[in-house]
Amino acid sequence: MEEALDTIRTAATLNPDDPRAAFGLAQISFECWQPAADLFAKARQLMPSNADIIRNHALALAAEGDSGSAQLLLEETLAVAPGWVEGHRILAVQRITEGDGTDFDRSFVIAAKAEPQNVALYMAWFQLHAQRKDWKRAANVLNAAQARLPGNRTLELAALYLASESGDARNDPTLFDTVADLADPGIDLCRVRHHLRAGDPIRAMAITERHVTGPTARMFWPYLALCWRLLDDARATWLDGKPIFATALDLEFSPSELRALAEVLRGLHRLKAPYPDQSVRGGTQTDRQLFFHPHPAIQKTRQMVSAAVHSFIDALPAQDARHPLLGLPRNQPILFEGSWSVRLAGAGYHAAHTHVMGWISSALYIVVPEPDVAGPAPAGHLALGAPPPELGLSMEPIRYIEPKAGRLALFPSTLWHGTEPFAEGERMTIAFDIRIPQITEAF
Repeated sequence: MEEALDTIRTAATLNPDDPRAAFGLAQISFECWQPAADLFAKARQLMPSNADIIRNHALALAAEGDSGSAQLLLEETLAVAPGWVEGHRILAVQRITEGDGTDFDRSFVIAAKAEPQNVALYMAWFQLHAQRKDWKRAANVLNAAQARLPGNRTLELAALYLASESGDARNDPTLFDTVADLADPGIDLCRVRHHLRAGDPIRAMAITERHVTGPTARMFWPYLALCWRLLDDARATWLDGKPIFATALDLEFSPSELRALAEVLRGLHRLKAPYPDQSVRGGTQTDRQLFFHPHPAIQKTRQMVSAAVHSFIDALPAQDARHPLLGLPRNQPILFEGSWSVRLAGAGYHAAHTHVMGWISSALYIVVPEPDVAGPAPAGHLALGAPPPELGLSMEPIRYIEPKAGRLALFPSTLWHGTEPFAEGERMTIAFDIRIPQITEAF
């Protein structure tokens, strides 16, 4: 990234009026955690109607502590372009993460009056509330949309999703029968979750098994694992490993290095509330690719975890072409799909989730509360294999990993993982996903 930034800076210097160079300089500066708001302002002068520049200018302003100007920019743009769905979403998320827990969706309210036939607008508004599991507000949006657009197929599918995920139709085995012939992975995922809630893993398994050899396989592997475990199918052990495909490595950080790294990370946690689409509860998450940050402590950490990932991969069992972890090439460079830091306070935790875009996922503990403060084990522990509680499945974690400063946990991205709440103190981690290797003919 440093080379990319040097190169695009040279381009912008050679031709300061080139809009592509101006946008590129602003964008790469932002991704490298450098001041970028003024650079985006210049790019906007050269391309004033470019929605991507406006959006990212607002993100840069917020990142530099000027959330008021960021929201004003989005509000002014939406006033003349009420159909800009991404702008509404970004504005609502900024309001949420700045601590506005009630009136964050007011731009959607205004836009729906201006464009009452805009299905995409309603769906983004609906999804915003659904991500927060605020089913009452999601239902209000959907009802208003269906009143204005009766018979719309997209809204009808959203109603099925709402009935299932909210639990209102938990015991209705026929809920999705009207869309049984619809070839849509998203709907199939809803059906899988609905059957699991209803206590029917056989029907759920039949759907998941159709998908685990296709392009959306990584969405379905976590659910197939649950089905196999519920049915005592031996393939669950094949998939999860026995012992489970996970490890905990104590990296060679000194206490002073961990303290210095913690101070750097605390300075990056500027938000007041978590993003609505993430697993964090009772804490915050950083907003950009953490390992693009140039601070020496972060770059040293990147080098250390890269070496640990190589060790984890080298220790995996023999390759198995059918397996989502073992069936991928191991001779490619380690690339990060994403990296971030999470800071939790007392009673904070991660809801159980998986990472569809990753191959190997992680948790590196930088700060952990003392055991007498956190509470009795497994308070604060990483829980591997336990399903999300909204499915209503009585399944214990396959393994717990005890948090310890300097400890790195590695596990397959398709494995359900979350953390147990803890009573008091601070828990700060770095997490990352390793990018899925590309299968080539040579492999």
